[in-house]
Amino acid sequence: MAEEKLTHFDESGRAKMVDVTEKGVTAREAVALGSIHMKPETMKLIQRGEIKKGDVLAVAQVAGIMGAKRTPDIIPMCHPLLLTGVKMSFNIDEGPDKRGLSTINISACVKTKGQTGVEMEALTAVSTAALTIYDMCKAADKDMIIGNVYLQSKRGGKSGEYRRDGAV
Repeated sequence: MAEEKLTHFDESGRAKMVDVTEKGVTAREAVALGSIHMKPETMKLIQRGEIKKGDVLAVAQVAGIMGAKRTPDIIPMCHPLLLTGVKMSFNIDEGPDKRGLSTINISACVKTKGQTGVEMEALTAVSTAALTIYDMCKAADKDMIIGNVYLQSKRGGKSGEYRRDGAV
């Protein structure tokens, strides 16, 4: 396999934003996944709407969308993009898993028509949603674990389609 050249560095080794001027505008989509693990009692509080800060998943959904939209504000080399869609979804696994924890699996699908992809926006959306869940529930459970944030798939652009094989 040929060695890949890192695109965010100039000839002097200094950081730069990639110039996408000559890239074609294409439909682009990225899906990222992640999870937050918590005590089963915390999950029950979420499900019963008993978290004092409000509807945890509704707020996390809005936070994930906002995170996608604000990605270039926190990731230095990301281009500001006009996002055409952000869809957040949450899947509850009451478990408990082998650690005795329940899990909320988080998915973000981000779309645009542009000259660069939306992988970072999807990853930021998932991370922001998970952090929001932690923030809203930390009074009940400081032991929550955020993990397995990864790119599941992307399409569009010069590099074409990517789909992760297997589970993380």
